[in-house]
Amino acid sequence: MRRRGRGDWGTRGLRARARALVPCLLSPLLAISCVSGPGAPDDSASVKEIQAARAEKDRSWSQDPDSPVPPDKRAKILPLKYYPIDEAYSAPASLKVYDDRQVIEMPTSTGTPRKMDRVGQLQFSIMGQQLTLDAFVEDGTQQITQLFVPFADQTTGSETYGAGRYLDLRPTSTGFYVIDFNRAYNPTCAYNPTWECPYPPPSNRLKIAIRAGEKAPPEQPAAQTALR
Repeated sequence: MRRRGRGDWGTRGLRARARALVPCLLSPLLAISCVSGPGAPDDSASVKEIQAARAEKDRSWSQDPDSPVPPDKRAKILPLKYYPIDEAYSAPASLKVYDDRQVIEMPTSTGTPRKMDRVGQLQFSIMGQQLTLDAFVEDGTQQITQLFVPFADQTTGSETYGAGRYLDLRPTSTGFYVIDFNRAYNPTCAYNPTWECPYPPPSNRLKIAIRAGEKAPPEQPAAQTALR
């Protein structure tokens, strides 16, 4: 049986992590605030938080029987490899919520399409370039706590995993978002081809190199060529 995962602590799929309301997706007034202009990212404790999360992920994946990293590969793959944390790859973002959620069939590593709802478009700037990424939830989700943002960039397939990487975004008290590529992580299928992971759609393939977040594992399954 193939496991459905996205890749973070990623053993339960998308729906299990979507249980409470995202303010900017529910109210027209809040939706306006989401596109009116985000504030500056809060970097006060982000570096320590990211470092602590990475260490905890290594610890968990080295011990958890449900870890996507097979026991015989853990010594080679763990600890996971990352770019140095760089605040230049963290930026405020505004979410342009779509009037109607478009359902798309997102290709996956196992060849079985997964139905996803396109919730809105994140607009932000990195390295002086204006960029956009679409944000998704699993089809049928009514109450949202987290937006799923798969992406590829100019490092994909060389420095980073060839089937793209992921970001998860949680709502903020203001309704604004922060795109922090230092938090980008690999899908679970980067470590185990029996796990099923969605591929980034064409709208989420960036034309710049994002040298932040998780790097490619020492050994990449066949999915490494998926986006080439």
